Amino acid sequence: MASTPPPPADRPPQRHRLEPAALPGAASVHPHLARSALEGAAVGLAGGVPVGFLLTYQGMLSGPGAGAVPAWLLYLGYILTAGAVIGLVVGRRPRGLAAAAAGGVLVGLLGWLVWSLTVEPVLAGQVPTWSIDAAARTYRELVADLLHGGLTAVLLSGLLAVRADWSRSVWDDVTPRPPRVLIVGGGFAGVGAAQRFERHASRPGSPDVTLISESNFLLFTPMLAEAASGALEPAHISAPVRAAAGHTRFRQGTVTEVDTDARTVRLLTGIDEQIVGYDQLVLAVGSVPRFLGLPGVEDNAFTLKSLGDATRLRNHVLTTLERADRMAPGEERSWLLTFVVAGGGFAGTEIVAELFDLVHGVSHFYPGIAATEPRFVLVHSGARILPELSAELGDYALSRLTARGIEFRLGVRVAGADAGEVSLTSGEQIQTRTFVWTAGNRPSPLVERIGGEHARGGALTTDGTLRAVGLDGVWAVGDCAHIPDPDNDGAAYPPTAQHALRQGKVVADNVTAVLAGRTPTPFRFSTIGVLVALGHHSAAAEIRGRRFSGLTAWVLWRGIYLAKLPGAEKRVRVLLDWLLDLAFPRDIVITDPTPTAGAPRPEPGPRAR
Repeated sequence: MASTPPPPADRPPQRHRLEPAALPGAASVHPHLARSALEGAAVGLAGGVPVGFLLTYQGMLSGPGAGAVPAWLLYLGYILTAGAVIGLVVGRRPRGLAAAAAGGVLVGLLGWLVWSLTVEPVLAGQVPTWSIDAAARTYRELVADLLHGGLTAVLLSGLLAVRADWSRSVWDDVTPRPPRVLIVGGGFAGVGAAQRFERHASRPGSPDVTLISESNFLLFTPMLAEAASGALEPAHISAPVRAAAGHTRFRQGTVTEVDTDARTVRLLTGIDEQIVGYDQLVLAVGSVPRFLGLPGVEDNAFTLKSLGDATRLRNHVLTTLERADRMAPGEERSWLLTFVVAGGGFAGTEIVAELFDLVHGVSHFYPGIAATEPRFVLVHSGARILPELSAELGDYALSRLTARGIEFRLGVRVAGADAGEVSLTSGEQIQTRTFVWTAGNRPSPLVERIGGEHARGGALTTDGTLRAVGLDGVWAVGDCAHIPDPDNDGAAYPPTAQHALRQGKVVADNVTAVLAGRTPTPFRFSTIGVLVALGHHSAAAEIRGRRFSGLTAWVLWRGIYLAKLPGAEKRVRVLLDWLLDLAFPRDIVITDPTPTAGAPRPEPGPRAR
């Protein structure tokens, strides 16, 4: 393993240590319950000394207390008990002084309610009344309890902070720096790797893991088409990375350069530029749209790779309907109501079906548009759509969508596009204001700038254990990697979420094994199944060789993906969205009045002919 690279000259050396969030099982960093209670009781005793002097000065601790028990003994029992409770509240979750003081004051208030208004009357042989008169009689006790609670919490919080700084400094002095693992990419593969590393964190020599991603959430891409059509709220199909991998360091930013010799990456955070070192690098940066150099396509096509893409497309379609509704019949109106999708794979098929559902689902809001006016065209270079499915299911999907009124141009490609027209290799020109491109992807440009061996499409070639060929300490998973499938004559595994998630887990196991001096394990996985939604409560699915279609496949599609959606909260939100979609029309609120495709540009006017 290469030695740690020196820090840049313009910044001081950084001290590397295991932060609490990166240590195995965050709960193991904080004191156990018994120790927290004992520490709280001790600090409660210390905090009770000055308050006790005030009470003695007021004459409240002299003489008998409740019954025959001396007042000072009752007070001692109270401050020890209150301190123990504060230790459990503050000690298990250290926080700032202000928050700690607030928690201590709350404990003091509860102590007054329990002790002064309840226990003391019982010990004195009286029935607690919790009345205004009883509260007024114990007003000085209330002030004392609030003061003791706040003071104890502040002292305990400060003590824990000092001890934590001392412990970290001792750890730095006596413990060697753990191996640094850097994950670049917050998709299925990257987050899956981070979660797997957290499972290994309890083992000796576990690495210090950092995940860098341009967005701070994991996007559940199988539901992206429904977000674009308004069936789902975009935020509901994304899970915060910090929640999905809670014990992994997270940094939001863009990695612009990887120096595999110095083992550093250059990170742009939007605020500054940083150099981040690593010992083992996991690349999971995914893919970006590939426009094949076709003229005008990149500037005039909508893509569907991110939440922003989905929101922008939905806003554009609704804006188009608003404009068409107030236009007189004619060429420009027909162009506005023509929607073209390029690509007959999963993404293209699902988005053309969802756009059909969106437009016809909100048509009653636009009485000026006849139901027969909207036109939907899917362009695909293959002889049939959905080549990932069996021919039988592909034909079913084609017939199902054709029966709903969607047109298909099979065996032809897009030759170019401008602001109002899509040209096909067959010579046909389709006038449209909405052109969606799903016909190609390529690995992230970051991968293209890294050395090593690359496959034909630009993906970083790996061996069977997911190590990048020709690069030391670099691993690649997900859409940016060409991973050979030993069961398919060495062809690459398909770029699907189910493969990426499992590759992330295996790469974490293999990196951990290499750091421990063990041999990594080759990646092997057989596709469980494929599902595609066809809109209008219909889908096609092939699971373990069994084929499903229609409503049954649609129920399977929703059930399986709902179960795979990260986080119980997100599952509930998506389920509610689906229930609302069954009962109510889709929302037609336009959140951005000027959505555009491709690069930002003015909305085109009528096209000159």
